[in-house]
Amino acid sequence: MACYIARLRAAWLSFREDNNAVSTVEFALILPLFIGLGLTGIELAYMSTVNMQVSQTAISLADNASRLGQTDNSSVTPTVTEADIDSIMTGAMRQGDSFDLESNGRIILSSLEFDETTGLQYIHWQRCQGDLDRSSMYGDDGDNNGLGSTEIEGVGLDDNLIKAASGSAVMVAEIYYEHNGILKGTFGETAQFREEAIFAIRDDRNLSPGVTGSGGESSCDSPSGGGEGKGKGKGGKKKG
Repeated sequence: MACYIARLRAAWLSFREDNNAVSTVEFALILPLFIGLGLTGIELAYMSTVNMQVSQTAISLADNASRLGQTDNSSVTPTVTEADIDSIMTGAMRQGDSFDLESNGRIILSSLEFDETTGLQYIHWQRCQGDLDRSSMYGDDGDNNGLGSTEIEGVGLDDNLIKAASGSAVMVAEIYYEHNGILKGTFGETAQFREEAIFAIRDDRNLSPGVTGSGGESSCDSPSGGGEGKGKGKGGKKKG
């Protein structure tokens, strides 16, 4: 019995003093932490890249919309056609192909104008593309266009609202996007992006008819969209 205890004690002392594979055990313990930190860094970097691409797409769309109808003929005051709008909206969608903007996003283009009768800012027309169900935060070109129960004081930052001047218009591009990430939501809920860009129109434009032509493919009431806007407008207020 004493011999057995002596051997057991010797084995325990040998095990306690054995330093082989200690670093391997330590590495195995901290490996999941390093993997988690690495994947989180990759996810955040990819998210920032996509957010920047969404922002650049909004800027391009608003810029292109501000140039619609430009002509070298000074005797002609052009109008905006459905075909014109479809071309720049489709171009924005193609710009977002790398992050699947059409399936996971919503592009909304609005023409903010000055109403000569009431002196109010209003959305004369609005067009949309994309499968995501979102509406403009400013309103729509229907009951919430700024001439109804809710006024639109301007667009942009609350402390620096942009307004359309008399006889001119402001092109407002909004993009909503749901970012699922590389690992498809492994680290939490889907990220929600919203980017906007605002450009004043570059040349004289005949604003009276709104959008001319027919057969446009960018209606906000189309099956691929979210229907009429429900936003009340940043800086908007209810009429008394």
